[in-house]
Amino acid sequence: MNFDLTDERQMLQDSLRRFLRDNQEALRASTRLGEAATETGFSTEIWGKLAELGVIGALFSEEDGGFGGAGFDLTTVFEELGRVGAVEPFVDTAILGGGLIAALGNSDQRELVEQVIAGSLQLALAHGEQNSRYDLAQVETTATAEGDEIVLNGRKAVVVNAEAADHFLVSAREAGATGDEEGISLFLVPRDAAGLSLRGYPLLAGGRAAEVDLDGLRLPSSARLGAAGAAYPALKRAITRAEVALAAETLGAMEAATDLTREYLLTRQQFGRPIGSFQALQHRMATLLIELEQARSAVINAAGHLDADPAQQALQIAAARNLIGRAGRLVAEECIQLHGGIAMTEEYALAHIAKRIVMADHRFGDTDTQLERFLDYSAA
Repeated sequence: MNFDLTDERQMLQDSLRRFLRDNQEALRASTRLGEAATETGFSTEIWGKLAELGVIGALFSEEDGGFGGAGFDLTTVFEELGRVGAVEPFVDTAILGGGLIAALGNSDQRELVEQVIAGSLQLALAHGEQNSRYDLAQVETTATAEGDEIVLNGRKAVVVNAEAADHFLVSAREAGATGDEEGISLFLVPRDAAGLSLRGYPLLAGGRAAEVDLDGLRLPSSARLGAAGAAYPALKRAITRAEVALAAETLGAMEAATDLTREYLLTRQQFGRPIGSFQALQHRMATLLIELEQARSAVINAAGHLDADPAQQALQIAAARNLIGRAGRLVAEECIQLHGGIAMTEEYALAHIAKRIVMADHRFGDTDTQLERFLDYSAA
């Protein structure tokens, strides 16, 4: 099987890598120090330029107004973003928000996808709750019909990109018991809606999130995305795509961490020679490179199964996320140890990249959760 990128994906990778290289200073400010204190948590200038470059469009199919959308389009983009530790909300606005509107929205709602691709609209998925952990069906927020209106009540936790979002995609239960897949609906909520309040905070690995309270928030029934109580399959599909994107982003971050470490070992002098010449450190570096190649294979496998039948898709993506989580933590810890104290300084790129690697494991399902899913899918 040929794993080489197509000509179109190769051009996308080259242009994106060139842009990220040419904008290193702006990205450094965005990912670590400069934008951490702003309301959005990322550089809106970089976001706009990436949209002009067509990066967001590569994450959507032609039917949805883009020019890609396949598994290997996602991994091509997110691996490059992971290399530089970019904190721009591609997962939240494009993969989750835009993907769900494209999948469930009516003709009027789907017009928002064009704005997402153009870089002029920000979205946030408000789905996770305090008691949900990684269970997508654990939704306690309620949606009650009152005449031609829907009333939302509940609280959403760790809503990434909330403070920058122009619209929220809010999940709420219209029927069924807590934990049932049936009965969950998605609603498109403008950020200025009465009854919606935010409490924002910075994330450890960059960017920002918020706790979102919904207190008697009233919406027209036309704000619902798709049929009442039938949003779970689309939600699961969007999260699955986001998991593949996150795995590729983590792979890119692992590559950057090992590159920085290799350069450091060949530069740092001790006893009159580079410390990379010491056999013990060479062995540790060799282990990292082996883990990196295994992680690359896992990402390729996950991307290749993104459009497979649901059983195989779930099995392979759980396996990939588990491997990426274990290998990523090893790479982050070893790279920091091989650098020594400099790796812990905020100004050095590795400090930010290591945080991105470690914290990525805790989104959508950590290593242990992915192992449990793999065992369940294998037994099915």
